[in-house]
Amino acid sequence: MDKKLGVNFLSASALSFVGDGVHSLFVRSVLAQKHDFKSGQLHKEASRFVSAVAQAKFVESVLDKLTEQEQAIYARCKNAHADQKPKSCSFDQYKRATGLEGVLGWLWLLGEKERVVEIVDWQMSGLQE
Repeated sequence: MDKKLGVNFLSASALSFVGDGVHSLFVRSVLAQKHDFKSGQLHKEASRFVSAVAQAKFVESVLDKLTEQEQAIYARCKNAHADQKPKSCSFDQYKRATGLEGVLGWLWLLGEKERVVEIVDWQMSGLQE
């Protein structure tokens, strides 16, 4: 089975699950390399980027920079049934964050590491034109 076809058959929740880990790993890696902070401070800084509120705000500002396929994955993951949401955000923010995580997970599983880096770099550099 072709790798892309196999990834496209994964559930939205599976893509978002992978994307959550990928996003957190990339943000933590960048912060650890840029700052000589203790782990508690690194965690606090990472939370500014990986929280559902931050992800939701970011993804809305860059939706037009995503490819058509990425936008389709975003919509699929955003609109997937959600059993629960964190207490720290609205249901809409949670869904948008889940959509972003789905895109990152989909790209990662396709082996598109450069595109993942590009998207996470947009967020971390504040590029939200």
